[in-house]
Amino acid sequence: MATEASGAPARDASPALSAFRWVLLALVVLAGALNYVDRQIIALLKPVLSEEFAWTDRDYAHIVSAFQFASAAAYVGAGWFIDRIGVRWGYPIAVIAWSIAAMAHGAARSVFQFIVARVVLGATEAAQTPAAVKTLAENFAPRERSLAMGIMNCGANMGAVVTPLIVPMLALSLGWRTTFFVTGAAGFVWAVLWFTLVRKPSRVSEPPPPSTVEAPDHVQSETESVVVAASTPSRVPLVPWSVLLRDRRTWAIAGVKLIVDPVWWFLLFWLPDFMHRVFQLDLRTFGPPLAVIYTMAMLGSLAGGALPTWLMRKGVVLNAARKSSLLTGAILVTPMPLALIVPEYWQAMLIVGFTLAAHQVFSVNVFSLTTDLFHPTRVGRVIGIGALVGNLAGFAMLEITGWVLERTGSYWPMFLYCASAYLVGLLLIQLLVPKIDAQDAERAA
Repeated sequence: MATEASGAPARDASPALSAFRWVLLALVVLAGALNYVDRQIIALLKPVLSEEFAWTDRDYAHIVSAFQFASAAAYVGAGWFIDRIGVRWGYPIAVIAWSIAAMAHGAARSVFQFIVARVVLGATEAAQTPAAVKTLAENFAPRERSLAMGIMNCGANMGAVVTPLIVPMLALSLGWRTTFFVTGAAGFVWAVLWFTLVRKPSRVSEPPPPSTVEAPDHVQSETESVVVAASTPSRVPLVPWSVLLRDRRTWAIAGVKLIVDPVWWFLLFWLPDFMHRVFQLDLRTFGPPLAVIYTMAMLGSLAGGALPTWLMRKGVVLNAARKSSLLTGAILVTPMPLALIVPEYWQAMLIVGFTLAAHQVFSVNVFSLTTDLFHPTRVGRVIGIGALVGNLAGFAMLEITGWVLERTGSYWPMFLYCASAYLVGLLLIQLLVPKIDAQDAERAA
């Protein structure tokens, strides 16, 4: 039987607890959706806010990049916090904190006040990724994690689908300030659900000490020690930071995040402006196209989780299945610059939708690669390191976009970068991790 920290199956867990893994996953998905509602809302309200406050492209770039910089600065600490405190308490604390920050936007009256609100939001939302990935790493067996990660990534896309459908309606009927208050308050509802559903039941026996040897996978039950893992922080001592930083696998994850994460952040915060600037869409009209784009991204998330799972069931080894999935995503992104030359906005939106779907195929497999390579006791911090460099790169991309647009009015440089980033990222992974061996993660406990 495995240790509590490893999240390996508990033989005495009941079928009800096995099913509860999926309840836990649903909460993770919902948190991801709320996270992205709070992130994306400012991009949708940019035309209204720019008119009311006379923002320039550089003003807006400073506001959204402040969020990125704060996220980057907080990610390593967030990963440590989640590894140390555990997801039972760490996750809801983070959700409540970022919900308060999201609501504070409704009281902002200047560029500086918006920047302050975005800094706090970015710092508190940094816990979402390490908390979500750690929750799944602790509670899903390796053969299930790709699918679970794909479903998890749907949370962000669900938020990005819902936001352009509800935010314009709320803003037009209630005003933009009330819209921030209403969307931010949803996080408190999530926290109530978490504390209500994620509890340590008396029916689950206490796991054995860390020295216990894990039973072979073929004799383990399909059920997981879900509620124990979710309810209590790990008792396995954390390895020193120096060990993680000397590990080339850490830098494989960090390096690929550095290269590809700017694409997501660029599209998340500048896509509504692209639609407004190039195709003259506005708050009343760009909701449906954005919803279609992020629905495609959501399908990409599911495909990114299902593809390696399907390949491994067909007998493909983990290394080939994971890297084939990454390559698929990297190739599908390459047509993105065509969105700048097609005559109709729906054609452009479909190209961008395929780009985001391909990004999610790639991103899901980067998250899954992290759980392939690292024991759950290290996942939070490795994801935190990767998110740190990815958000710093996103910060740079957002600032560069504002600078380029003020001087040229053209999106070409950014679109060309997006088209090539994923192939470069995959090359880096291949150089640093020529072979994925999942057993290394267990030996590293």
